[in-house]
Amino acid sequence: MLFTVVLHSDDGQGYGVTVPDLPGCFSVGDGVEDALQSAKEAIEMHIEGLLDDGHDLPETQSPSTHLASGQFANGVWAVVDVPVEKS
Repeated sequence: MLFTVVLHSDDGQGYGVTVPDLPGCFSVGDGVEDALQSAKEAIEMHIEGLLDDGHDLPETQSPSTHLASGQFANGVWAVVDVPVEKS
């Protein structure tokens, strides 16, 4: 499943990552690659928690929809692919 993520950094080295389609899901990493890997792990855990609690998988929105919203205007956008299995 594809998820749009937003990376943000104050120093260009450490990055925070937000997942707009999963409120409350975020991660951090040293460098872009580490931040994206951490985001994948955070998404997996977040989805697992949703499913364990009996919630449905969220509907994801396209990157263009998120860009048009104006949120995270100064962020770096990426898309990560996270395997998601329904229980």
